[in-house]
Formats: sequence, structure tokens, C-alpha cells
Amino acid sequence: MDTFSVLLVDDEVEFLETLVKRLRKRKLDARGVTSGEEAIQALKETPADVVVLDVKMPGMGGLQTLREIKKMYPLVEVIMLTGHASMEVAIQGMEMGAFDYLMKPMDIDELVYKLQDAFKRKQLQEQKTDQVVEKLSKLN
Repeated sequence: MDTFSVLLVDDEVEFLETLVKRLRKRKLDARGVTSGEEAIQALKETPADVVVLDVKMPGMGGLQTLREIKKMYPLVEVIMLTGHASMEVAIQGMEMGAFDYLMKPMDIDELVYKLQDAFKRKQLQEQKTDQVVEKLSKLN
């Protein structure tokens, strides 16, 4: 599988740092930020293929951040992270275009599997987009 980049967004610093380290050990290009606002800025500076986004954060919450990411980068796949209390919010995120959601705490292998799936979907969407652009350019 091609290497791909992951942006983790969670306001729990220890959890975030541990997750970044564990994903890097699995040879993923992972980085982390602690707020929705930082996530938007980080994507502007260095795009990511997949975003892992905590639902509950102070300031710009997970759904608002998801909305902004999808508006700016529609092909970036987003996996929502949720605790038990915010399941309905995660489902709402799926309706808004999130790829999937995971309950905290999650198994690292399950996260890696979902990240790989999300990246495959992004690649397929990019291929479809390229094909449409190619067909349109031939019409002109």
C-alpha cells in the first residue's frame, strides 16, 4: 500500500501524542493537533489524506471542524472519534460525510485498518475525479 498522511485532532494531549507515536511505529506519516482551528490551519499548510477527528473539543467542535474540512477538501476522508456519550454526534458526522467513526478507547490495529480503508476510498475518488476531468477536457 502507498504511504499516506494522517492528521490526528484531539484536545487530550497525552492521548494524541501516544497515538501519533504508535502510528509512526507502523510507518504512517502521522501528525497531531489539539483543536479544530489548528486542524484547519494544518491542512492549509500541509494537506493530509485522512483526518482522525475527536467529536468533543473546546472551541471548534468535531462536527463544525468536519464541515469545514469537507467544504475545503472534499476528498479528504475523516474518521470521527467518540466517547459513549456522543454516539449520536458521530452518526450525525457520518451523515455529513465522515468516512466512519470509532469509539474511544479503540484498538490501534482497528484504527490502522480503518485508516487504510479510508485512504483506499480517497484514492478511488481521486481516480474518478481525474477520469471526469479527462473526459471533459476531450469535449473541449
